[in-house]
Amino acid sequence: MEMEPAAVNPTDLASLKERMKIIADADPKQYHNEFSLKRYLRAFKTVDAAFQAILKTNKWREDYGVEKLVNDPAIEANANKARVLKHRDCIGRPVIYIPAKNHSSERDIDQLTKFIVHCLDEACKRCFEEVTDNLCIVFDLANFSTSCMDYQLIKNMIWLLSKHYPERLGACLILNAPLVFSTIWPVIRAWLDENTSSKVFFVSGEEELCKYLIPDILPTDM
Repeated sequence: MEMEPAAVNPTDLASLKERMKIIADADPKQYHNEFSLKRYLRAFKTVDAAFQAILKTNKWREDYGVEKLVNDPAIEANANKARVLKHRDCIGRPVIYIPAKNHSSERDIDQLTKFIVHCLDEACKRCFEEVTDNLCIVFDLANFSTSCMDYQLIKNMIWLLSKHYPERLGACLILNAPLVFSTIWPVIRAWLDENTSSKVFFVSGEEELCKYLIPDILPTDM
């Protein structure tokens, strides 16, 4: 069962807003809003830690060129690896669909990571934050084999979600998991904190999938 996000201490939020004014004065074009500040407070627990994490995210976004990735050749080159769907899940979250069969450890990890960052950013922009400010990520393991397993990409995604997209993951659905994945999952599970692992749901069958999203929204052309 999905849990509601933890409440944020109003005093901590006010304090973080005051600190953010320093950044706003230096850079009026701010990436963070009140919803973002709450996510960082939930993820990093204290005002000091949240503020430092925001500074690191701002620097990372600038250095990585997140806003310019839409024009990067990596986006078109990896288009079959993931897709931000036009439709949302049952509670209005944007959906990122990842067909595992199209992945392989024989890839350019830097280019693929750029593509994943682009997908995360585009999905976040589609959030109706007043309703829900997190995402649904779907890993479809149909036709999956061990040759499709990309441990480094998974590590990179976990790092991105924890450091630069904190509290953005609402649900991670694992569809059509084959028996062989039971030997892989314990490795991945060990990399996740309790909060993140509680958002991972193994879904078997269309009836169970309907608790989260309408199956018809999933692509058949990837």
